[in-house]
Amino acid sequence: MIHINLLPIRASQKKDKLRGQLLVMLLALILTAGACGVVYSSLNSQVNEMKAEIARKEQRLQALKKTLGEVAEFKKKKEELVGKLDILDKLKQAKSGPVHLLDQLSQSLSEKLWITAFKESGGTINLSGLALNEEMVAQFLKNLEASPNYKNVELQVIEQATQSGVRVNKFNVVAKVEASAGKPVQR
Repeated sequence: MIHINLLPIRASQKKDKLRGQLLVMLLALILTAGACGVVYSSLNSQVNEMKAEIARKEQRLQALKKTLGEVAEFKKKKEELVGKLDILDKLKQAKSGPVHLLDQLSQSLSEKLWITAFKESGGTINLSGLALNEEMVAQFLKNLEASPNYKNVELQVIEQATQSGVRVNKFNVVAKVEASAGKPVQR
């Protein structure tokens, strides 16, 4: 029988298979590295886009914070202006209040009755005056009570006195002032 040595062929086939496998592994490694590179590049571009978007949003946030500060400042100024306008309204009412009180007082007077003192404090009016007789004082008290801003009119004192040689009646009156004294009287 003839013996054929097949070892070198098998060895060369093994070498060829090994080369093929190495080539496939190398090709797979290159493809894997390429795929990893593509994925890395894609992820890196997404990260850069996210960073750019974060930077834009932070700029927008800073702009909104600035606007919010301006809004808070405007609200503060508005509150100050509203307070000032309220003060001006109160001053206008306080300014016209005594005018209306004195106007109603003058309408309540008669020709033979004179007011010598007028004092207002804390919503209470103290009046002192002179009249030729008691009837004038009584009529004055009725007229004053009928006026819209004077309430609880009370005669404190009435006494006879002589002034420049004429007999007169000195009187003191106390009255409460209504809150509507600062508003004009409707006629």
